[in-house]
Amino acid sequence: MKVAIVNDSKMAAEILRRILAGLPDFTLAWIAYSGEEALRLCAEAKPDIILMDLIMPGIDGAETTRRIMQTTPCVILVVTATTVGNRDMVFEAMGYGALDAVNTPVLGPGENLDGAEPLIQKLRMVSRLVDSHHAKLGHARQKAAGPDTSGLPIVAIGSSTGGPQALAQILSQLPANFPAAVLVVQHVDEQFTPGLASWLRHASSLPVCIARGGETLHTAGVWIAGTSDNLIYDSGRLIYIAPNKDSIHRPSIDALFMSLARPHRATRIGVLLTGMGRDGAAGLLAMRKSGALTIAQDAATSVVYGMPKAAVEMNAAREVMPLASIATRICEAVLHPAPSFLGHARNENKKEHTSPVSAPAIRSKEPERS
Repeated sequence: MKVAIVNDSKMAAEILRRILAGLPDFTLAWIAYSGEEALRLCAEAKPDIILMDLIMPGIDGAETTRRIMQTTPCVILVVTATTVGNRDMVFEAMGYGALDAVNTPVLGPGENLDGAEPLIQKLRMVSRLVDSHHAKLGHARQKAAGPDTSGLPIVAIGSSTGGPQALAQILSQLPANFPAAVLVVQHVDEQFTPGLASWLRHASSLPVCIARGGETLHTAGVWIAGTSDNLIYDSGRLIYIAPNKDSIHRPSIDALFMSLARPHRATRIGVLLTGMGRDGAAGLLAMRKSGALTIAQDAATSVVYGMPKAAVEMNAAREVMPLASIATRICEAVLHPAPSFLGHARNENKKEHTSPVSAPAIRSKEPERS
């Protein structure tokens, strides 16, 4: 895969070049020492992956990410001197479409590269993710569970590339008295989860916290998956389970959605937002068949229309709508619950066995463009 480096520090760029030189599956496309140069080079020779610095003179890394994703979209990894110190800018870049972030490796004693391994692991993960983006969609499997008798409404949201900004927009539109638990799986390295939770607290009127294994949900709020293990919901409790060794996405959106795909007493809603790949599509289909309301973000408002597209192609989304409409639909479904979709879902399942054509998903009208 062709990898480009965008960094105003020649020392940092050289360190990244050395790391790439030792990886046979990756080749250096070009090096840009400013955001402006990166935009020009990206237009001339689009790479597969960009290693993007954040703090640069002129156009910073977040703005450069935004412009690249609008004109010549590709996979962008934020590689900066301190991801913790630049937390807000990291999530701004991820909101514009950066896939993940990692600290810039440094030269240690004896010319050893300290911090190279996390970057190498992320590059390999991205390579697998890009390959899987075009692969045949599989079906997530999880041990079946019994009926859920909890009376607390649950909203499960899965997001990846472009997800932080989308999550912030949805959470900012939920009222302080919203009477449901919101469970979030965002594809992000677990070291950034505390920062993500803190960042989202500024957008939400609801309490936002990191999910703890074994925690029982009694009240409304927002819980974010906080480790590389999979977060699931089991009869009122949050549980972490180890993912499959060959799993690309950690944590897995499919795992959370599958855990909610069972007969239930209270409202269940699954929402699949912007992101690369196919994670969440199979789980959303299982939720729909169990009678839950399932929603996918539309193509026009998705930074990357990968996961929602996969869900639409599987007929997993009962409703497809722009990002700005999702919070309103969630509130409507929770505050004024309609009869369960379960009976309708059973009828759809019967149709699937008697006809090759399944019931179409409902598409909300997009707002008129001015």
